[in-house]
Amino acid sequence: MLSWITENLATIIICAIIIAVVASIVVNMIRNKKKGKSSCGCGCADCPMSGSCNNKE
Repeated sequence: MLSWITENLATIIICAIIIAVVASIVVNMIRNKKKGKSSCGCGCADCPMSGSCNNKE
């Protein structure tokens, strides 16, 4: 088992980094959603769908 880990150490590290990056992106998107920020990054002033999305209750 230890020899398999040492042979694939680079792959394991790269996968762990990719998982960490994806997890941080998802957490950031969830925090922005809870704060009511737009997911597209541009504001809703000129959006034709502004009346139906991001309704604050």
